[in-house]
Amino acid sequence: QVQLVESGGGLVQPGGSLTLSCTASGFNFSSAIMGWVRQAPGKEVESVSIINEDGSSTVYPTSVKGRFSIARDNAKNTLHLRMSRLKIEDTAVYYCQSRLGPTTTRGQGIQVTVSS
Repeated sequence: QVQLVESGGGLVQPGGSLTLSCTASGFNFSSAIMGWVRQAPGKEVESVSIINEDGSSTVYPTSVKGRFSIARDNAKNTLHLRMSRLKIEDTAVYYCQSRLGPTTTRGQGIQVTVSS
């Protein structure tokens, strides 16, 4: 079955950097649109990055554009999110997400806390 496992979260100071990784299995990774979403306490889920199947196209919302960078390695079935100039408001649980045809799957999530 589809499995997405996030890693790399933790506590970081404002202005710092962190890289999240997602290891995928159980599906044809190179055929899936991949992305990262996050959910802060009391808030709705927010998409923070999307990358197409071959990595040639990416999308970011205004809230993270210029600070976050998504990348994928189809040979290793991995997805990464490089986050820099982190802000307190970036604190959230971050989820790796795949979309293959009509099916969307999300990992269990990983906590990112930005605090001094």
